[in-house]
Amino acid sequence: MITLGIDVGGSNTKIIGLRNGEPMEPIHVRATDPITSVFGALGKYISLNGLTLSDISRIMITGVGSSYLNEDIYGIPTEKVEELVSVGKGGLYLSQLENAVVVSLGTGTAFVNASKNGVSHMGGTGVGGGTVLGLSSKLLNVRSFDSILDLANQGDLTHVDLTIGDISKSDVSNMSSATTASNFGKISDATSTSDIAAGILNMVFQTVGLMAVFNAKIAGTNDVVVCGRLAQAPHCLETLNGIRALHGVNFIIPDNAEFATALGAALSASK
Repeated sequence: MITLGIDVGGSNTKIIGLRNGEPMEPIHVRATDPITSVFGALGKYISLNGLTLSDISRIMITGVGSSYLNEDIYGIPTEKVEELVSVGKGGLYLSQLENAVVVSLGTGTAFVNASKNGVSHMGGTGVGGGTVLGLSSKLLNVRSFDSILDLANQGDLTHVDLTIGDISKSDVSNMSSATTASNFGKISDATSTSDIAAGILNMVFQTVGLMAVFNAKIAGTNDVVVCGRLAQAPHCLETLNGIRALHGVNFIIPDNAEFATALGAALSASK
């Protein structure tokens, strides 16, 4: 029998199955409302995997949109799982770590301290994927992540961000000349749309990365697992590697990072 984990997000719903304790291939769907997205994701998942409703023993549902669902889905026992618990469980499973700070990089960003003993919420920030989309929409007239990433690939951060090298002839503390001193502190009329796209991504990833560092120090660990769709952008790992060099924190972006929360919900059924 199969346990399904469904993460109902603000714009995407992610779904993954556990068969005999092993994850199956995940999928995600987009929809304008959470109920439509849940039933659409379930139908698509069943079809793609050649399943029937009788193959599914439990549905574990989580995410901000799960509050709209208060009954069993198609008569299958359906339970809600706290989102932050799902984040922690899924992050640890995908990273194969016993304890870590797990970062959920979604529309906003949440930080949890996760271990075999449990999951606790450490805090969060409104800076996240929603920030990228909102700023890009107004500044660049671009409204999709793929288009933003394509633009950023052609951008040059030295046309956007003020660095230590711009304001000092020598390194400051452990910060090299390339370290950012001010996001968007060097922008000018000559700055291109591609430069701005790169600057938006860099600002968001630096903010999330540095908050992760502070939370890791509080939690007493050097391991940070970053999950969410935006975490899989190449720019994310590139930015986090720069923060790693400064602070010695080990950033891990696991395979299927986008589906960590859905997986964590499914794993919660083991109780």
